[in-house]
Amino acid sequence: MSSALSNGKRNGLDRVSNSDGIIAALAIDQRSALRNLLAKAKAISAEAIESRMLEEFKEAASRILTPHASAILLDPEYGLSAARQRARNSGLLLAYERTGYDKAIPGRLPRLLDDWSVRRLADAGADCTKVLLYYSPFSAEAINNVKHVWVERVGAECASREMPFFLELVVYHDEMDEKGPEFARIKPQTVIGSLQEFSKPQYCVDIFKVGLPVNMAYVSEQKSAESAYTRQEAKQHLRNAAEAAGKPFIYLSEGVSNKTFDEALQLAGEAGVRFSGVLCGRATWKDGVEIYAKNGLDTLEAWLKGEGVENIRRVNKRLSAARSWRAFYGDAVKSSPAC
Repeated sequence: MSSALSNGKRNGLDRVSNSDGIIAALAIDQRSALRNLLAKAKAISAEAIESRMLEEFKEAASRILTPHASAILLDPEYGLSAARQRARNSGLLLAYERTGYDKAIPGRLPRLLDDWSVRRLADAGADCTKVLLYYSPFSAEAINNVKHVWVERVGAECASREMPFFLELVVYHDEMDEKGPEFARIKPQTVIGSLQEFSKPQYCVDIFKVGLPVNMAYVSEQKSAESAYTRQEAKQHLRNAAEAAGKPFIYLSEGVSNKTFDEALQLAGEAGVRFSGVLCGRATWKDGVEIYAKNGLDTLEAWLKGEGVENIRRVNKRLSAARSWRAFYGDAVKSSPAC
């Protein structure tokens, strides 16, 4: 399957990719999640964490790690100073969604930042726009209809500006622990159903950012009561999800350790799936949060130059199995910015 891209979208994707058309990007658009990690490390409330701490952490990560990344994903709330400190070889993705969701309203409904638009993100230097969507194909039709319309609007706005649109899909199921064995068993179907839905042309998605369709904690060589799938079954789930994706896709680390993400990418390579890279976040820098919170910026910078760089290099080595998004889109160019 292939389709054309406008020149503007193609140029934006080129700026966040390496010379081989692989996206080897660092994600640090976390806001409430980063604030909570800092608060836990300092044993204080999240409200007591000053915004400057988030900015300073992002700046250090950007300055030290982007020489090893094709791009960095940041947020316009606390990440613009970090964007200015990224390496020249590194492109910029900016998040457009508000962090988290209103727990008083059913459905984990998405919201955009009130004082930003795709045009303003472009003016701030964005090469691509990303939104995060919590999604389950098994949710009530009324809930999912709201999400479908929301993605259509973002996609149309990106298309009008010829801005590449990255859709981050975070799958879940109501009343299930996303880290537990029950959800692990239905995760493949949940990821596949989500990819099938948003591959439809009305959403104007250019690149999916998605977790593996299996939970590595429940992969084993042999089936057991504690596992959800054997290694061979897990590989087939990865292939099935790749087949369901009607657009190029990259993997996110879903908050796991660097070691676990490395193992996940190894599994994807063994399965021969056509992923186009990564947007790797906490698997690269999470262990530096406590160091920064307790010991300050200098100690964080030393950690990033050592373990942080090694983490990102370890991920990059696994990208030898990735395939360029250009192979999907081919050389054809759309004459109209419409998706």
